[in-house]
Formats: sequence, structure tokens, C-alpha cells
Amino acid sequence: MATKEEYPLKKVLIICAKGNLEDVYAALVMANGAVMEGIETKLFFTFFGLDAITKKRMNCLHTATVGNPALRMPGGLPFPTLLGILPGVEAGVSAMMRKEMDKLDIPPVKEFLEMITAGGGEIYACKLAADMFKLKKEDFTEEVLDIITVGQFYEMAGGIGTQIIFV
Repeated sequence: MATKEEYPLKKVLIICAKGNLEDVYAALVMANGAVMEGIETKLFFTFFGLDAITKKRMNCLHTATVGNPALRMPGGLPFPTLLGILPGVEAGVSAMMRKEMDKLDIPPVKEFLEMITAGGGEIYACKLAADMFKLKKEDFTEEVLDIITVGQFYEMAGGIGTQIIFV
């Protein structure tokens, strides 16, 4: 019987491709947790995920209200997705999410990025997406180390004990 070798997790590369509040925070929480565990951590923001690292957009992230079957109303009842198209509903739900996050002392995006980089994590923007949206290095928060291609991102993934996580 063959033995299965296990290798400790040494490095995570997390890809964030969505700009809604819940997906951005999922990437930030995982990255921060990895940094706190001493795991080499690299975050790669692409397409709408760039909103999380763009100075003008990072404080304006919203919760997806349309087409989000897991969204719940207070009390746990399912959120009627059709309501999400009404004016002000998405903003209200997003404000409610931020309020709940504040109660749990979850930091804002900028502070999370600062914590991750202070702990040794690295943050990158996708060159293709940045070019597509006409974004330059100065459009991004200073925690962004560089704008790189997906090939450069994959070059960082080498080694035993590496995982790529897509959010």
C-alpha cells in the first residue's frame, strides 16, 4: 500500500476577481489569516476585483442583491432577489452589511490591506484588467506592489506546499 505524503502549506496565492463586498472580504480574510499563520501570501486582484484596490472605488463596495441566493434578511428569511432592482435597496443592504461588520470589529478594506502588507503579504493588480479599465499604478492604493501579468503571477506559484485560491 502506497503512503500518501503530506506537505505543509507554505504559500497561498489568492485571486480576487469580483468587486462585491462579500467576495473582496472573503479574499482579505483568507489572506490575513494566512499571513497571521506565517504562510507566504500573495493577493492578485483582477477584473472587477480591482475595485478593492482602486483608491476611488475601495470605499464604495456593495453587496450583490440581485442573483444572490444566499442573501438573507434580518431574522434569516431569504431575501427576495427581485427587491434588489429597486432604487436604494442595494445601498441599504450594503450599509447594513457594513454595520454588522463594524460590530464585529472587521476593518475597512484599506486597513485590511495595510495589515496584510505589514505582515509580509504582497498585493498585485492584473495588467490585463488594469489596461482594460485604463488604470495606472497611481490609481491603486499604495499597498499594491506592482501591476503584473498572469504569467508573472504563475511564476510566483512554484514550490511544494503552494495553493492557488480563486474567490
